[in-house]
This record gives sequence, structure tokens and C-alpha cells, in this order.
Amino acid sequence: MLETIVALATPPMRSALAIVRFSGDDCFKVVSKFFSKDLNDIKVNGIHHGFVLAGTETVDEVILLTYKAPHSFTGEDSVEIISHGSPLITNKIIELALKNGAKLAERGEYTSRAYMHGKMDLVQAESINDLINAESEESKKISMMSLKGQTSDLIKPLKSSLGDLLSLIEVNLNYPEYTDIEEANLDKVNSVCTKNIEYINKLIKDGRKGKIIKDGINIAIVGKPNVGKSSILNALLGEEKAIVTDIKGTTRDVVEGKFILDGVVINLYDTAGIHESNDLIETKGIIKSEETLKKADIILAVFDSTSFDEEDKKVMGLIKDKETIVVYNKRDLINKEKEKKDVLYISALNKDIEPLKNKIISFLGLTKENYENPSINNSREIGILASIKVSLLKALQDAKNNVPIDLINVSIQDAYLKVLSLTGEDHDFDIANEIFSRFCLGK
Repeated sequence: MLETIVALATPPMRSALAIVRFSGDDCFKVVSKFFSKDLNDIKVNGIHHGFVLAGTETVDEVILLTYKAPHSFTGEDSVEIISHGSPLITNKIIELALKNGAKLAERGEYTSRAYMHGKMDLVQAESINDLINAESEESKKISMMSLKGQTSDLIKPLKSSLGDLLSLIEVNLNYPEYTDIEEANLDKVNSVCTKNIEYINKLIKDGRKGKIIKDGINIAIVGKPNVGKSSILNALLGEEKAIVTDIKGTTRDVVEGKFILDGVVINLYDTAGIHESNDLIETKGIIKSEETLKKADIILAVFDSTSFDEEDKKVMGLIKDKETIVVYNKRDLINKEKEKKDVLYISALNKDIEPLKNKIISFLGLTKENYENPSINNSREIGILASIKVSLLKALQDAKNNVPIDLINVSIQDAYLKVLSLTGEDHDFDIANEIFSRFCLGK
């Protein structure tokens, strides 16, 4: 029996209305102790008007929603009390709940219980937090696809294909008397593993693109002093976020900002100019700049269109192993006829930055399909896919080396268990169930 949990479901601030949520096997019993109506005989979902009571004192007039298991978010008996939005009232309701047998919910516990009761899989559970934190319509859309189960559907071909192969091998090894069943030979292993490795490669590629849409991307703006880094940041943000002067070393700390470009959240980091300095504070800023480079997904390396010197070469040395967009600022100071081909020129001063925006969009490499189709797009899921691929590559190599199929089966089972872990099914895996669900073995 799971203890009833309680938590405020709306922000802890004054508002017109607030919602306090309850969930648990004795949920109706707990709430009945301080509600003006008895809820113990509730049989179906319903709406109730009444009063929250603290003894003889009326705490608030409320609307109460009841959800009878399994027809609730968590799959348990649940209650939502809609009260007036005073923190004084909501705190009193929670206090009464705790006094009458409930406990405060832990972070994510409602979603955890929904997962535990089979109301959603692990991919869907993770998508709830993504949906809450979405900062663009595109990010919200891709998270909603996961919540609706469309992302989980991408895993089904892997589960089905590897489950079939695993069951076939087990039947061949343990039930040799069934001669009418397909033989699980090395060619079969080779074919199935190759097909699934190709599918995983596509899932990982699409997933990384989906992760960019969902989570955004970090771009660090670097260059020597006075090349216009802060002006570029301001132009991209459309506001005067960073101080801009002609004084060398004006930016001494990392200045952050964000904007949405083609549906992707771009997190910008304007760094201190990289050069030799004897100023202690400026030197610390330069060190922070170099640390920011390590965390950035893309480096925006800025150079002066009118010159290129030793300090610029030092900047190039720092970014040689990073994904980099090279841009030459101060286009307004050079003769257009001297512009080189295949070089990106802009003028942050004149807000002439559209070529840079287009370059960033091109650099991300996103297609219409990436925005419209579901993808396995968080770090945990992409990491598991990569691990499944490793197991299948080993099985494939062993098959090519004529390793006995019972040994190859170890790698295939390992891959299959990892597929189950994507959606959180691995806790109840039973190889016998997989076999009997696919083959009729004596009925």
C-alpha cells in the first residue's frame, strides 16, 4: 500500500486559484478527514463543491476533483483541491493533510508513481520535465511527441527484431525437437545485427538533431580585444546586454544572453578578449574565457576585417579542435572589392548580421523532418543507443569469426536488455516470457 502524498501543483505565490494534489491508496480517506463531504465511497471520477475544515474553522471554499484508480495521472486514487490562491490557504491545506496521514511528495514522485503503475514509460516520464522547461514552440512540440508516446514507438522495431532473434536462438538451443522452427544460424545473426546497427545510426543522428531543438546550443564568442565581440552579442540579442567601448579589455567577465533562431534556443557567451595581459583582473577574465571555450558546442571566432596579427593566431590555436564559425567583423571599414570569397563578413555596428544568422542555421544542419518527427533526443537515451550498437557490433564480429551461437547470444541478450532500459522495462525481463510470447511450444 502506497502512502498518500501531497504537494502544491501551482507556483507558490499569490494568484486567483491554486491546486493542491494528493495521490495514494488511502487518498480519499485522508482528504475526507478535513473536507466537508465524505469521499470514501467514491466509485468514479467526479467534481465536488465543499469546504476545507480545520475542526470547526472553515479554511476555504473549494472545488475538489476526485480520480478513481486507475483513471488518474498516477494510476492511484487521486484528489486535486482547487482553492483560492493565497499561500496562507494552500499551506494550511497541506498542513491538514500531513496531520491526517499524508506525506510531502518528493521531487518527481507523482510522475514516478505514474511510471510505476504503467501509465507511461520512462521516455514519456522524462519528456514531462522537457515540456515544462521548453523555451520555444519547436522544443515544446518535440517534447509533446515524446509525451504522447511517438518517441517510444521508435524503439519498438529494435525491441521486436532483437526479441525475435533472441527467442529464436533460445528455442534452437533449448528445444531442438522443434524442427519446424527457423534455424538461428550465423547468417541470420549477421543480417539482423547489420540491419539494427544501421537503424541505430539513424536514431542517434536524428536524436542529436532533436536534442539541439529541445535543449538549444551553446555558442561562445571569442577573439582578441576590440574586434567587436560584444557588439555582435548585442546585435544578435537585439539589446544592449554587453558594454561596448573603444577601451581595450572592457569585457572582463563572461556576459551571457540567449535568443531563439529558427526555433532553436541559442545560448551566447561573450568572452573577454584573449591576449597577453599584466592586469590581474583582466587575466582572470581571459582564463574564464578559455574555460568557456571548453563547454561551448560552437565557437564563434571573431576577427577584424582590417587586420590579422599574432594575437589572432593565438585565438586560432585555441579553437583548432572545436566546431567553429569564423566571422570577420567591421565590414563597414573595408572596400567591398577586397572581400575574399568564402569568407563571412559582417558589420555588428550597422546591425548587418543576417549572414551570420544564416551561417549558424546552416551550421546546425537541421531539416524540416527534424522539427516535425519524433526523435530519441536526450543524453541518457542517446548514450544507451550507442551502448546497444557496441553490443551488436560485438555480436556481428563474433558471427563473422564463427564463434558458437550460444556465446554470441550473450551479446544479443545484452543489447536487448539495453533496449528495454530505454523505456524502463528491464526491471521485469524474463527470457522465458519472450520465448513463449513468440512460439507455440506444446501449448
